[in-house]
Amino acid sequence: MKNKKIFYICQAAMIAALYVVLTFIANAFGLASGSIQIRISEALTILPYFTPAAVPGLTIGCLLSNYLTNCAILDIVFGSAATLLGASLTYALRRYKWLTPLPPILSNTLIVPWVLRFAYGLEDAIPYLMLTVGIGEVISCGVLGMMLLFSLNKAGKNILKLN
Repeated sequence: MKNKKIFYICQAAMIAALYVVLTFIANAFGLASGSIQIRISEALTILPYFTPAAVPGLTIGCLLSNYLTNCAILDIVFGSAATLLGASLTYALRRYKWLTPLPPILSNTLIVPWVLRFAYGLEDAIPYLMLTVGIGEVISCGVLGMMLLFSLNKAGKNILKLN
């Protein structure tokens, strides 16, 4: 039992670290925040399909990324909450492979525009922000995430020693 707990914590920590690194790469190109954002790290939101450790891993990774890239406190709190919601629902839908990117796409599309409006004072209309954030999430989670999911499936479940 002790080894499973340690393995779970290590998996979550590795996912969090990978999320942070990928967010820093996107941030270097100006893609990690703002009204138009394509966080490469959001591709990792399909990982709850494979392991429950991805839920805290993604949440902590998002929280650290937002903090380390000097995001506003509302972004740190509610952006991380959107990731937690998306990751939790992805884990809940793990039996339906094609639905795995849907929860993070929806949670970020519905929550992040309000954060952009109130935390950063963006004057853009909420529907416009939902459109731009949603497109970025479809690219990150839907396209890149599903490519990652199929790559990990092909590589076999031994990579993450799943479930």
